Amino acid sequence: MNRFIVRLVMQSHLSNGRSISNGHVCSSAIVGRSLELSGQHNVVTLVRFEWRRMMSSTPASVENASSGREEKMKNSVTEETKGKDSSALSYWGISRPKITRADGTDWPWNCFMPWETYSAELSIDLKKRHVPKNFVDKFAFRTVKLLRLPTDIFFQRRYGSRAMMLETVAAVPGMVGGMLLHLKSLRKFQQSGGWIKALLEEAENERMHLMTMVELVKPKWYERLLVLTVQGVFFNAFFVLYVLSPKLAHRIVGYLEEEAIHSYTEYLKDIESGAIENVAAPAIAIDYWRLPKDARLKEVITVIRADEAHHRDVNHFASDIHFAGKELKDAPAPLDYH
Repeated sequence: MNRFIVRLVMQSHLSNGRSISNGHVCSSAIVGRSLELSGQHNVVTLVRFEWRRMMSSTPASVENASSGREEKMKNSVTEETKGKDSSALSYWGISRPKITRADGTDWPWNCFMPWETYSAELSIDLKKRHVPKNFVDKFAFRTVKLLRLPTDIFFQRRYGSRAMMLETVAAVPGMVGGMLLHLKSLRKFQQSGGWIKALLEEAENERMHLMTMVELVKPKWYERLLVLTVQGVFFNAFFVLYVLSPKLAHRIVGYLEEEAIHSYTEYLKDIESGAIENVAAPAIAIDYWRLPKDARLKEVITVIRADEAHHRDVNHFASDIHFAGKELKDAPAPLDYH
C-alpha cells in the first residue's frame, strides 16, 4: 500500500517537474526515491518537502536576477557617495548642512557655529570688586587667595601656561551649576528662569578660552597631567559645594574671575613691554570673537579678559540672589552675557 502511494506521488511530481525545469525534476526524483526506501514514516516528510518547494516557486534565474539588481544598486550608491565627506553621512540620514563665512569660504569649525560668535563688549568695568561683607564672603575670598598660591609658585610669570590651567578650572563651575539646575528643574517640574542656559553659556565660553590658549601655549606632558589632576579634584569638590551651598559656590567663582582679570591684565602688561611676543592671533580666536584678520595676541587677551569680567558679574549676581533668600529662577538670567 505504501509503495503504491509513493509511486503515485512520484509520477505526479515528475510530470510537474518537467513543465518547470530539469533541476526540479532531479530534486523531485531524489525525494521520491528516499521515500520508497524508508517507508510510511517519511510520507509526512514528503508532504513537508513538497510544501516547501511549492512555497518557493520563484525560478532560480529570477532570484539571481533580483539579487543582481540589488547588488548593482548598492554599487551605484557607493559610487555616488564616493569622494564625499564621510562625516556628513549617517545611517539615520542626518547630515550637517554646508556652512560658509560671510566671504563665502567654508566654515572650518565643528565646535561652534557662526551664529554662536560675537564681538566682545570691552567697555565693562575691570576694576569692580565685590567687598566681602559676611562670613561666607570672607571664607570665599580667602579660599580663592589660598588657591592662587600654588599657581603663582608653579607658573610664576608664564602667563600663557597659567591661563591654560586657569581655563580648565574656570570651565567647570558653569557646567556643574547648569547640570544641577537642570536636574532640579526635572525633579520639581519648574522653570529655571534661564539660568541653566546662562551657566552652560559660561562653561562653553570658558572652554573656548581654553581652546584658544592651547593653540598658543602647546602644553607639555606634565602640564597636561596637572590639568587632569586639578580638574578631577576641583570638579568633585565644586559639585559637593554647589549641592551644599549655591551662594558660596557662586561667590567663590566670582572671586576666581576677579583673579582671572588680574592675571590677564599682567599678561597684557608683559605683551606691551615686549617680554612676551605679540604673535598673530589663532584662527579659532579670530572666528569666535569676530576679530580682524590681522589680529594679534594682545587683542585676544583683551577680549578674554572682558569675558572674565562678565562672568564675575554673573556669579556675584547669582550669589546675591541666594543671599536675598530667593532662588535663581526668581530673577531673570543674564542670557548672552559673556
